[in-house]
Amino acid sequence: MDNILIRRFEELSQRAFDKNYITETGFLNLDEISTLKSLHLPSPVSLLGGYPQAERCIACFGDITEDYLPPLACVKIEPLNAKFSDKLTHRDFLGALINLGIERSVLGDIIVKDNTAWLFCLKSISGYITDSLSRVKHTSVKCEIIVEIPAFLITQPEGKEYNVSSLRADAVTAAVYQLSRSSTADLFRQGKIFINARLCEKEGTLLKEGDTVSVRGHGKYIFDTTVRTTKKDRLIVSLKVYQ
Repeated sequence: MDNILIRRFEELSQRAFDKNYITETGFLNLDEISTLKSLHLPSPVSLLGGYPQAERCIACFGDITEDYLPPLACVKIEPLNAKFSDKLTHRDFLGALINLGIERSVLGDIIVKDNTAWLFCLKSISGYITDSLSRVKHTSVKCEIIVEIPAFLITQPEGKEYNVSSLRADAVTAAVYQLSRSSTADLFRQGKIFINARLCEKEGTLLKEGDTVSVRGHGKYIFDTTVRTTKKDRLIVSLKVYQ
């Protein structure tokens, strides 16, 4: 799979470089983005997911100009009658979309809040979704393409301080999400930790200023700085945590 993916990235990048126009992928997950970031390609590459904290992104090869319009759309999916709605989860919305015969590669992040979902997808599929998706689980829903992204999706991360034993990625991650040492180790073994969108398998990796850490199933944070050392030789670190 990686070899096929790498060849695809190389092909798109070379085409953008040779013909001086932008080429694009479908939505990539963190593993695929990690593979992309490990390559040395001839053209610049930008990752776009529709909002600042996006995990799933499309890769755009070539020079992005101010007049470039990404082929992305945001579809709001909400119950017709909130009072009688099932409790809807990310899995429910994704399952309903896949049941329509839609491929995962045209679907980006799905953000669920109060039984309403905001789906980022390719523009090419957005009309089909609004026309075809009428039910999620046992709940009737309505869909609309929205232009303005909800404010809660573009809010800045919250600055927080944590008391940690070291700057190791496992120590800081455990503190942020209140996890045990063994639970944090499991996340590394399961390939769920990404630093700057690159898979991190080494628990002892030291974090530095500006590193973005994505933890599948938990969230994302940015390492800011070390504030001070305590009398017990522990570190107080400042992080920006996405809620």
